[in-house]
Amino acid sequence: MTKSGTKATERFADGWKRFPAMSLRNRMAFYYTVTTAFLLAVVFTAILLIVDRIVYMHFDEELRHEVAETLEEANVKGQAFTGFDNFRCIDGTQEEDDEDKLRLKKKEIDSEFIQIVDSSGQMVRKSTNLSRNLLTFNPVYSGVRYFNSVVAGEQVRQVQVPLVNRQGIADAYLIIAIPMKSAMIVLLDLQNIMLVSFPAVILILFILTRAIAGRSIRPIEEVIATAETMTQANLDQRIPLPRNNDELYRLSATINALLDRLQDAFQREKQFTADASHELKTPLAIVKGTLDVLVRKPRETAHYEERIRYCLDELNRMARLIDQLLMLARYENDRMNPNIMKIDIGSPFQSVMSRIEHLASEKQISISKEHFTSGAVAADPAMLEMMIENILSNAIKYSPAGSAIEVATSRRSGLLVCSITDHGVGIPAEKLQNVFDRFYRVDESRSSSTGGFGLGLSIVKKLADLQHIGVSVSSREKEGTTFDLTFPPA
Repeated sequence: MTKSGTKATERFADGWKRFPAMSLRNRMAFYYTVTTAFLLAVVFTAILLIVDRIVYMHFDEELRHEVAETLEEANVKGQAFTGFDNFRCIDGTQEEDDEDKLRLKKKEIDSEFIQIVDSSGQMVRKSTNLSRNLLTFNPVYSGVRYFNSVVAGEQVRQVQVPLVNRQGIADAYLIIAIPMKSAMIVLLDLQNIMLVSFPAVILILFILTRAIAGRSIRPIEEVIATAETMTQANLDQRIPLPRNNDELYRLSATINALLDRLQDAFQREKQFTADASHELKTPLAIVKGTLDVLVRKPRETAHYEERIRYCLDELNRMARLIDQLLMLARYENDRMNPNIMKIDIGSPFQSVMSRIEHLASEKQISISKEHFTSGAVAADPAMLEMMIENILSNAIKYSPAGSAIEVATSRRSGLLVCSITDHGVGIPAEKLQNVFDRFYRVDESRSSSTGGFGLGLSIVKKLADLQHIGVSVSSREKEGTTFDLTFPPA
């Protein structure tokens, strides 16, 4: 392609981009109207062709009847043409009897034109209503042929019939014509009506289709209006659902569901940010304050060691908090895929108890497995250990020194249930439903003193959902708390 052609193409593309885009309503109306216009054009053309054919068939049938009648009057049957004398009644130049006159008068009223020519095309006889006019003779036609011609400026339908003698030779031709004026007027009127009505119908159809399309896509306009006005301050706004349960209803319902998820995600992010900043602010302030005090004046080595260990404990606490926050973030982003396998329930309990044994011994708390029976369960070993460790750690934190924690298994409706029961402070009944919420603490002062973040049980619930493990809690104040883990069939 030449440079000039390339530039012309680019100019055309730029011009097309600047051309205002057609709205969905106009586009729907345009496509529907174009399709309908094509179908109407096909239907109208078919109607005109069919009517035209029927009219010509009617004229040809009438011409066949006139030919038969004329030949019968002239006593010409089959290949029996013997001369022109039998057709003397056509032009009335010879003497006519009363019966011939009546027939001639009838033909003049019916306006059929009759003409006899010889084999060379010379006129021999013609009906008186032709006056000085002659019917068209076409020597090319050898058999019976129907065609249109003009007589005295008027269109006629005529037939040309060869008159054959006994030797099979055409000695003459009978030509009969019928005026088509009335029929052509009807055909022309029908054609004009269709030509005038076609653009009117198309225009009306476009207007009606545009109005119907605008009404049909109103929910889409409401979606656009809602999306344009939506901000963080009004995420609770929803799109009104259409009356009809159709595709637009599904679209509106789907977008409303999407807005629900966005609002929920935004609220979680907002709460997560607020809670995380609050939890991280305290240990950072403690570490900063401790270090500020240490640098004010020289102190003994033991004092430095004590304060540094204290800062390290706070930093370790922050690291555990960050690890737990990252774990929850991975869960909510669907990045954690459990490795479900068939394992013995006793194995993860044994691993966890060996790791937290020192925590229990510091408070002289015993962990009893008197009613614990091993059994096969379907779970992710690492996730299950984390769940058990969080539950047992909470039980140790909130149990008084010298108490006991019981771990037991049982069968309920054919499913293995593992129960962990402590005899600690318990949880008020009105707060049980919130214990699995992120950063939720039954007692703020007590939880902070034990070093908890309010994330352990939230992680337990998330990991349980990933493995399709049921988790529930029951508790009584000052009596203790029981957590039940219900495992799916192995």
